Amino acid sequence: MDHNRRIGFILKPFVFVLCLVPFAILVARVVNNDLGANPIEAMQDHFGEWGLRFILMMLAVTPLRKLTGRVWIARFRRMLGLFAFFYVAVHFIIWLWLDRELRLADIIEDIFERPFITIGMAALTLLIAMALTSTAAIRRRLGKAWQRLHNSIYLVGVLAVWHYWWQVKKDITEPLVYAIILSVLLGYRMWLRWQTSKTKQAS
Repeated sequence: MDHNRRIGFILKPFVFVLCLVPFAILVARVVNNDLGANPIEAMQDHFGEWGLRFILMMLAVTPLRKLTGRVWIARFRRMLGLFAFFYVAVHFIIWLWLDRELRLADIIEDIFERPFITIGMAALTLLIAMALTSTAAIRRRLGKAWQRLHNSIYLVGVLAVWHYWWQVKKDITEPLVYAIILSVLLGYRMWLRWQTSKTKQAS
């Protein structure tokens, strides 16, 4: 089996199953009644944190590809992005349905009066746009506009960390860790662009 087929038939299904593990863990916790005193908050936090982790994993694809020279790593970017959207969407649905109980007045009030929810909604909106335009056919149709839209994943990363930071009331250790990881990933990209610009100027 050649390299491309091995990725398509072995690695991709394996990574796909791994991406579903956080969902399976939450289902097991629900079945075992292991969500603590506030099950709705526990579910929201679980899916929200995993949504953020998948956003960071997607942002880590290019640095890993550059540092290791493994071009095939880029083939997992779309899958990681769609799982990021999936976990963030479930996080949002739990808030919408179980927490706010679909009460439109409460939902609107939260979006406009609670800044961390406003930021979260902005991140979700961008993720929806990217998920809807993730196919190769739409990419060809949109051309350069597609790349500009999907470059907003950097902004999504910032908004997601910001959303988490403002949501936490006391211990900011976890959002701080995510902020540091995001800073390293974005900083590496800025360094790559600077190096590319420097090389072009030298030539």
